[in-house]
Amino acid sequence: MKRRKANILNTMRQYRYDGAHMRNPQFFSRARACAALLGMVCVTGTAACGKTDTAKPVAKVSLEPSKKAVALGGVIDLTYRFVVAADAKPAGDYRVFVHLNREDGTTIWNDDHELPAQSKTSTWQPGQTIEYTRTRFMPMVSYVGPATLEMGLYHDDDRLPLEGPDPADKESAARAYKVATIDLLPRSETIEVGKLSGWYGPEFSPEDPTVDWQWTQKVAVLTIKNPNPRRDLTLYLEYDARSDVFGAQPQKVTVSIGETTLATFPAATQALSLQRIPVSAAQLGAGETSEFRIEVDRTFVPARALAAGTDVRELGIRVYHAVIEPR
Repeated sequence: MKRRKANILNTMRQYRYDGAHMRNPQFFSRARACAALLGMVCVTGTAACGKTDTAKPVAKVSLEPSKKAVALGGVIDLTYRFVVAADAKPAGDYRVFVHLNREDGTTIWNDDHELPAQSKTSTWQPGQTIEYTRTRFMPMVSYVGPATLEMGLYHDDDRLPLEGPDPADKESAARAYKVATIDLLPRSETIEVGKLSGWYGPEFSPEDPTVDWQWTQKVAVLTIKNPNPRRDLTLYLEYDARSDVFGAQPQKVTVSIGETTLATFPAATQALSLQRIPVSAAQLGAGETSEFRIEVDRTFVPARALAAGTDVRELGIRVYHAVIEPR
Protein backbone atom coordinates (compact mmCIF):
# COMPACT_ATOMS: atom_id res chain seq x y z
CA MET A 1 0.00 0.00 0.00
CA LYS A 2 2.81 2.42 0.90
CA ARG A 3 4.60 1.75 -2.39
CA ARG A 4 1.37 2.17 -4.35
CA LYS A 5 0.61 5.45 -2.59
CA ALA A 6 4.11 6.77 -3.30
CA ASN A 7 3.76 5.93 -6.98
CA ILE A 8 0.40 7.70 -7.18
CA LEU A 9 1.69 10.81 -5.39
CA ASN A 10 4.73 10.96 -7.67
CA THR A 11 2.41 10.88 -10.67
CA MET A 12 0.31 13.66 -9.15
CA ARG A 13 3.42 15.81 -8.66
CA GLN A 14 4.14 15.46 -12.39
CA TYR A 15 0.66 16.83 -13.15
CA ARG A 16 0.32 19.68 -10.67
CA TYR A 17 -2.80 21.82 -10.77
CA ASP A 18 -1.57 24.96 -12.50
CA GLY A 19 -2.30 27.04 -15.55
CA ALA A 20 0.21 25.21 -17.76
CA HIS A 21 -1.38 21.84 -17.17
CA MET A 22 -4.85 23.30 -17.64
CA ARG A 23 -3.76 23.63 -21.27
CA ASN A 24 -2.46 20.02 -21.38
CA PRO A 25 -5.14 17.72 -22.89
CA GLN A 26 -3.73 14.74 -20.98
CA PHE A 27 -3.93 16.49 -17.62
CA PHE A 28 -7.55 15.98 -16.62
CA SER A 29 -7.72 12.29 -17.49
CA ARG A 30 -4.53 11.45 -15.60
CA ALA A 31 -5.34 13.74 -12.66
CA ARG A 32 -8.80 12.22 -12.32
CA ALA A 33 -7.32 8.73 -12.42
CA CYS A 34 -4.81 9.64 -9.71
CA ALA A 35 -7.49 11.27 -7.58
CA ALA A 36 -9.65 8.17 -7.85
CA LEU A 37 -6.76 5.95 -6.78
CA LEU A 38 -5.90 8.26 -3.91
CA GLY A 39 -9.40 7.67 -2.62
CA MET A 40 -8.26 4.11 -1.83
CA VAL A 41 -5.17 5.15 0.16
CA CYS A 42 -4.53 7.30 3.22
CA VAL A 43 -2.74 10.61 3.57
CA THR A 44 0.23 10.12 5.90
CA GLY A 45 -0.76 10.41 9.55
CA THR A 46 -4.53 9.96 9.21
CA ALA A 47 -6.31 7.33 11.23
CA ALA A 48 -7.82 5.21 8.46
CA CYS A 49 -9.05 5.48 4.90
CA GLY A 50 -12.56 6.89 4.62
CA LYS A 51 -12.91 7.36 8.39
CA THR A 52 -12.99 10.42 10.59
CA ASP A 53 -9.56 11.98 11.11
CA THR A 54 -9.04 11.51 14.85
CA ALA A 55 -5.71 13.35 15.04
CA LYS A 56 -5.84 16.51 17.14
CA PRO A 57 -5.88 19.66 14.96
CA VAL A 58 -2.69 21.66 15.06
CA ALA A 59 -4.56 24.88 14.28
CA LYS A 60 -7.84 26.39 13.17
CA VAL A 61 -7.59 27.56 9.58
CA SER A 62 -9.62 30.16 7.70
CA LEU A 63 -9.38 32.31 4.61
CA GLU A 64 -11.14 35.62 3.91
CA PRO A 65 -11.41 36.78 0.28
CA SER A 66 -11.64 40.54 -0.22
CA LYS A 67 -14.62 40.09 -2.54
CA LYS A 68 -17.34 37.51 -3.11
CA ALA A 69 -16.99 37.65 -6.90
CA VAL A 70 -13.96 38.26 -9.11
CA ALA A 71 -13.70 38.47 -12.88
CA LEU A 72 -11.17 36.43 -14.82
CA GLY A 73 -8.03 38.54 -15.00
CA GLY A 74 -9.16 40.53 -11.95
CA VAL A 75 -7.53 41.14 -8.58
CA ILE A 76 -8.41 39.60 -5.23
CA ASP A 77 -6.83 39.81 -1.77
CA LEU A 78 -6.74 36.54 0.17
CA THR A 79 -6.24 36.83 3.93
CA TYR A 80 -4.98 33.62 5.51
CA ARG A 81 -5.35 32.91 9.22
CA PHE A 82 -4.06 30.09 11.43
CA VAL A 83 -4.91 29.99 15.15
CA VAL A 84 -2.50 27.52 16.76
CA ALA A 85 -4.03 25.02 19.18
CA ALA A 86 -3.28 25.46 22.87
CA ASP A 87 -1.24 22.25 23.07
CA ALA A 88 0.35 22.27 19.59
CA LYS A 89 3.85 23.01 18.42
CA PRO A 90 4.50 21.65 14.89
CA ALA A 91 7.86 20.11 14.12
CA GLY A 92 9.40 21.18 10.82
CA ASP A 93 8.29 23.66 8.20
CA TYR A 94 5.19 23.05 6.09
CA ARG A 95 3.99 24.80 2.93
CA VAL A 96 0.47 26.05 2.34
CA PHE A 97 -1.55 24.49 -0.47
CA VAL A 98 -4.58 26.34 -1.79
CA HIS A 99 -6.84 24.94 -4.51
CA LEU A 100 -9.68 26.72 -6.28
CA ASN A 101 -12.16 24.07 -7.38
CA ARG A 102 -15.11 24.39 -9.70
CA GLU A 103 -18.46 22.76 -8.86
CA ASP A 104 -17.45 19.28 -10.08
CA GLY A 105 -14.37 19.31 -7.82
CA THR A 106 -11.82 19.91 -10.57
CA THR A 107 -8.99 22.21 -9.48
CA ILE A 108 -8.63 25.15 -11.85
CA TRP A 109 -6.06 27.30 -10.02
CA ASN A 110 -3.81 27.18 -6.98
CA ASP A 111 -2.02 29.59 -4.67
CA ASP A 112 0.46 27.17 -3.07
CA HIS A 113 3.09 29.16 -1.18
CA GLU A 114 5.52 29.36 1.70
CA LEU A 115 4.38 30.95 4.93
CA PRO A 116 5.96 34.37 5.65
CA ALA A 117 9.53 34.01 6.87
CA GLN A 118 8.65 35.16 10.39
CA SER A 119 5.74 32.68 10.60
CA LYS A 120 7.21 29.33 9.61
CA THR A 121 5.37 26.42 11.22
CA SER A 122 8.50 25.36 13.14
CA THR A 123 8.27 28.69 15.04
CA TRP A 124 4.57 28.45 15.96
CA GLN A 125 3.68 28.79 19.62
CA PRO A 126 0.52 27.47 21.34
CA GLY A 127 -2.33 29.97 21.09
CA GLN A 128 -0.54 32.12 18.52
CA THR A 129 -2.46 33.66 15.59
CA ILE A 130 -0.74 33.85 12.22
CA GLU A 131 -2.40 36.15 9.68
CA TYR A 132 -1.20 37.55 6.36
CA THR A 133 -2.67 38.71 3.05
CA ARG A 134 -1.67 37.86 -0.50
CA THR A 135 -2.83 39.86 -3.53
CA ARG A 136 -3.51 37.50 -6.42
CA PHE A 137 -4.45 37.97 -10.07
CA MET A 138 -7.12 35.56 -11.24
CA PRO A 139 -5.90 33.63 -14.33
CA MET A 140 -7.87 33.37 -17.56
CA VAL A 141 -9.33 29.90 -16.96
CA SER A 142 -12.11 28.38 -19.08
CA TYR A 143 -14.73 28.43 -16.31
CA VAL A 144 -17.16 30.93 -14.80
CA GLY A 145 -19.48 30.27 -11.89
CA PRO A 146 -19.22 29.32 -8.19
CA ALA A 147 -15.88 27.94 -7.03
CA THR A 148 -14.62 26.65 -3.68
CA LEU A 149 -11.29 27.40 -2.05
CA GLU A 150 -9.72 24.59 -0.02
CA MET A 151 -6.39 24.66 1.75
CA GLY A 152 -4.07 22.85 4.12
CA LEU A 153 -0.43 22.41 5.15
CA TYR A 154 1.93 19.86 3.63
CA HIS A 155 5.54 18.72 3.66
CA ASP A 156 6.42 16.11 1.02
CA ASP A 157 3.62 13.51 1.39
CA ASP A 158 2.63 14.54 4.92
CA ARG A 159 -0.29 16.87 5.71
CA LEU A 160 -0.99 18.41 9.10
CA PRO A 161 -4.42 17.91 10.74
CA LEU A 162 -6.27 21.21 10.96
CA GLU A 163 -9.73 22.42 11.92
CA GLY A 164 -11.61 24.14 9.12
CA PRO A 165 -14.97 25.94 9.00
CA ASP A 166 -16.74 22.87 7.55
CA PRO A 167 -17.04 19.97 10.07
CA ALA A 168 -17.55 17.56 7.16
CA ASP A 169 -13.86 17.88 6.30
CA LYS A 170 -13.09 15.61 9.27
CA GLU A 171 -14.62 12.77 7.26
CA SER A 172 -11.91 12.96 4.61
CA ALA A 173 -8.41 11.54 4.77
CA ALA A 174 -7.18 14.27 2.38
CA ARG A 175 -6.76 16.93 5.08
CA ALA A 176 -7.94 19.58 2.61
CA TYR A 177 -10.22 22.11 4.29
CA LYS A 178 -12.94 24.10 2.52
CA VAL A 179 -12.51 27.70 3.63
CA ALA A 180 -14.37 29.99 1.20
CA THR A 181 -16.53 30.25 -1.90
CA ILE A 182 -16.22 32.87 -4.62
CA ASP A 183 -17.96 33.43 -7.94
CA LEU A 184 -15.81 33.65 -11.05
CA LEU A 185 -17.16 36.23 -13.51
CA PRO A 186 -16.43 36.50 -17.25
CA ARG A 187 -13.60 38.71 -18.49
CA SER A 188 -16.16 41.16 -19.87
CA GLU A 189 -16.95 42.27 -16.29
CA THR A 190 -13.54 43.96 -15.94
CA ILE A 191 -11.96 47.13 -17.29
CA GLU A 192 -9.91 45.89 -20.22
CA VAL A 193 -6.35 47.20 -20.48
CA GLY A 194 -4.36 47.34 -23.72
CA LYS A 195 -0.62 47.80 -24.21
CA LEU A 196 0.31 50.34 -26.85
CA SER A 197 3.88 51.47 -27.50
CA GLY A 198 6.98 50.72 -25.43
CA TRP A 199 6.47 47.03 -24.68
CA TYR A 200 8.66 44.09 -25.68
CA GLY A 201 7.02 40.75 -26.45
CA PRO A 202 5.79 38.31 -23.79
CA GLU A 203 8.34 36.00 -22.14
CA PHE A 204 7.83 32.93 -19.95
CA SER A 205 9.71 31.45 -17.03
CA PRO A 206 11.59 28.26 -17.99
CA GLU A 207 10.94 26.92 -14.47
CA ASP A 208 7.21 27.73 -14.45
CA PRO A 209 5.46 28.29 -17.80
CA THR A 210 2.46 29.78 -15.99
CA VAL A 211 4.56 32.86 -15.11
CA ASP A 212 4.94 35.42 -17.89
CA TRP A 213 6.03 39.03 -18.17
CA GLN A 214 6.86 41.86 -20.56
CA TRP A 215 9.82 44.22 -20.32
CA THR A 216 9.14 47.91 -20.79
CA GLN A 217 11.22 50.29 -22.83
CA LYS A 218 12.05 53.73 -21.39
CA VAL A 219 8.39 54.69 -21.80
CA ALA A 220 5.57 52.14 -21.98
CA VAL A 221 1.96 53.13 -22.62
CA LEU A 222 -1.22 51.46 -21.33
CA THR A 223 -4.73 52.32 -22.44
CA ILE A 224 -8.23 51.57 -21.16
CA LYS A 225 -9.97 49.81 -24.03
CA ASN A 226 -13.44 50.48 -22.65
CA PRO A 227 -14.97 53.94 -22.91
CA ASN A 228 -13.82 56.28 -20.15
CA PRO A 229 -15.41 54.79 -16.97
CA ARG A 230 -15.56 58.27 -15.37
CA ARG A 231 -15.09 56.88 -11.87
CA ASP A 232 -12.29 56.39 -9.36
CA LEU A 233 -9.99 53.48 -10.20
CA THR A 234 -6.93 51.61 -8.94
CA LEU A 235 -4.06 50.62 -11.20
CA TYR A 236 -2.34 47.46 -9.96
CA LEU A 237 1.21 47.20 -11.27
CA GLU A 238 3.14 44.04 -10.39
CA TYR A 239 6.77 44.23 -11.46
CA ASP A 240 10.40 43.59 -10.65
CA ALA A 241 13.66 45.24 -11.75
CA ARG A 242 17.35 44.51 -12.18
CA SER A 243 18.28 46.70 -9.25
CA ASP A 244 21.68 45.00 -9.15
CA VAL A 245 22.58 46.84 -12.37
CA PHE A 246 22.01 50.28 -10.83
CA GLY A 247 23.53 49.75 -7.37
CA ALA A 248 22.89 52.44 -4.77
CA GLN A 249 20.84 54.59 -7.17
CA PRO A 250 17.93 52.46 -8.42
CA GLN A 251 15.75 53.41 -11.36
CA LYS A 252 12.95 55.85 -10.68
CA VAL A 253 9.56 54.90 -12.13
CA THR A 254 6.93 57.54 -12.89
CA VAL A 255 3.33 56.68 -13.77
CA SER A 256 1.27 59.48 -15.30
CA ILE A 257 -1.80 60.43 -17.33
CA GLY A 258 -1.04 63.31 -19.66
CA GLU A 259 0.71 65.96 -17.57
CA THR A 260 -0.59 64.53 -14.28
CA THR A 261 1.80 62.37 -12.25
CA LEU A 262 -0.04 59.56 -10.48
CA ALA A 263 2.88 57.91 -8.69
CA THR A 264 6.67 57.93 -8.47
CA PHE A 265 8.63 55.10 -6.84
CA PRO A 266 12.10 53.50 -6.93
CA ALA A 267 12.59 50.14 -8.62
CA ALA A 268 14.85 49.13 -5.78
CA THR A 269 14.56 45.33 -5.63
CA GLN A 270 14.73 42.23 -7.78
CA ALA A 271 11.88 40.75 -5.75
CA LEU A 272 8.34 40.80 -7.10
CA SER A 273 6.68 44.06 -6.02
CA LEU A 274 3.16 45.49 -6.24
CA GLN A 275 2.12 49.11 -6.61
CA ARG A 276 -1.53 50.08 -5.99
CA ILE A 277 -1.93 53.42 -7.71
CA PRO A 278 -5.17 55.38 -7.07
CA VAL A 279 -6.66 57.20 -10.06
CA SER A 280 -9.52 59.67 -9.64
CA ALA A 281 -12.29 60.17 -12.16
CA ALA A 282 -11.03 63.73 -12.67
CA GLN A 283 -7.54 62.49 -13.54
CA LEU A 284 -8.99 60.32 -16.32
CA GLY A 285 -10.03 63.50 -18.10
CA ALA A 286 -13.10 64.31 -20.16
CA GLY A 287 -12.17 62.33 -23.28
CA GLU A 288 -13.36 58.85 -24.17
CA THR A 289 -9.88 57.30 -23.97
CA SER A 290 -7.30 57.26 -21.20
CA GLU A 291 -3.59 56.47 -21.61
CA PHE A 292 -1.13 55.73 -18.80
CA ARG A 293 2.61 56.30 -19.22
CA ILE A 294 5.06 54.13 -17.28
CA GLU A 295 8.46 55.81 -17.56
CA VAL A 296 11.86 54.92 -16.10
CA ASP A 297 14.60 57.50 -15.76
CA ARG A 298 17.24 55.01 -16.97
CA THR A 299 17.32 51.82 -19.02
CA PHE A 300 19.96 49.11 -19.32
CA VAL A 301 21.23 46.79 -22.06
CA PRO A 302 21.77 43.24 -20.74
CA ALA A 303 24.61 42.42 -23.14
CA ARG A 304 26.61 45.38 -21.77
CA ALA A 305 25.39 45.89 -18.19
CA LEU A 306 25.46 42.19 -17.29
CA ALA A 307 28.39 41.27 -19.56
CA ALA A 308 26.53 38.18 -20.72
CA GLY A 309 24.52 37.07 -23.74
CA THR A 310 23.63 39.02 -26.86
CA ASP A 311 20.49 40.84 -25.69
CA VAL A 312 20.93 44.45 -26.87
CA ARG A 313 17.43 45.66 -26.00
CA GLU A 314 17.11 48.77 -23.83
CA LEU A 315 15.11 47.53 -20.86
CA GLY A 316 13.19 49.34 -18.16
CA ILE A 317 11.26 47.23 -15.64
CA ARG A 318 9.68 43.80 -15.99
CA VAL A 319 5.87 43.90 -15.67
CA TYR A 320 3.92 40.77 -14.72
CA HIS A 321 0.45 42.29 -14.30
CA ALA A 322 -1.07 45.66 -15.16
CA VAL A 323 -4.72 45.60 -14.08
CA ILE A 324 -7.22 48.44 -13.59
CA GLU A 325 -10.25 48.01 -11.35
CA PRO A 326 -12.95 50.31 -9.96
CA ARG A 327 -12.52 51.56 -6.41
